[in-house]
Amino acid sequence: MKVLLRLLGGLAALLLLLALAAFFLPRQYRVERTIVIKARADQVFPHFGDLRAWKNWGAWQARDPAMKMTYGEKTTGLGAWSAWESKTEGNGRMTLTGFEPGVRVSYRLEFPDMGMASNGAMALEPADGGVKVIWFDADDLGLNPVHRWFGVFLDRMIGPDFERGLANLKALVEAAPK
Repeated sequence: MKVLLRLLGGLAALLLLLALAAFFLPRQYRVERTIVIKARADQVFPHFGDLRAWKNWGAWQARDPAMKMTYGEKTTGLGAWSAWESKTEGNGRMTLTGFEPGVRVSYRLEFPDMGMASNGAMALEPADGGVKVIWFDADDLGLNPVHRWFGVFLDRMIGPDFERGLANLKALVEAAPK
C-alpha cells in the first residue's frame, strides 16, 4: 500500500511540476514557411484565394482523400468559409478574415475537438524570377498548460505540412500552361 501511495504522490508531484513549468513556456507561437514560385501573382493567388482550390495542393487533403468538405455560400472573399470532417486529420473550420486579391488572404482556423483556434495568412511578395509565397499560422495559447505544452511542438507538427503544401502548390502552378 505504501508503494502505491508513493507512486501516486510522485505522479501528482510530476503533474504539478509540468503544470507549473508550462507557465514558463512561450504563450505565443508562430509557424511560417515560404517558397518561391516561378509565376506571376495572378497565376498563384487563385489557388489559395478560393477555398475550393485548397484540395488541389493541401497536404491534409492528400493524406485523407475521404475528407468531407463543406463550403459556405461563397468560397472566395471576406467571410467565405470551409469546414472539414476527417477521421485521420480531425475536424475544423476555416473562415477568411481578410482578403486582398492578388496579395493576401487571412484566415481564422477553429478546431472544436481540441478547443483551439488560430489565425494565419498566405501572402505574395515579388521575388527574383517569380513570386514568394509566405504561409504562416500563429496565435496566443492562453494560460492553459496543455495548450502551452502543445505549442512547443506545433512547428514540428504542422511545419512539414506547410512545406509539403507549398511544394504541391509550386508544382501545380509551374506545371500549368502560362
